[in-house]
Amino acid sequence: MASIGTDLSTAHWRKSSYSNGTGGDCVEVSPGFPDLVPVRDSKVQDGPILLLRTSSWSAFVASVKR
Repeated sequence: MASIGTDLSTAHWRKSSYSNGTGGDCVEVSPGFPDLVPVRDSKVQDGPILLLRTSSWSAFVASVKR
């Protein structure tokens, strides 16, 4: 399970490829964390970060693609 104390200071954020040119409504993810996918709102970069299990993120992406 994701820990609230997970250190995200080294996170490198990647914006959705569906982002428009003005940086509109998007999510960003940060790869490279074992078993976790940190997710945040690209418009509120200092805002809250969701820590999802890799399996949950994969299920979410698969559902959106359907």
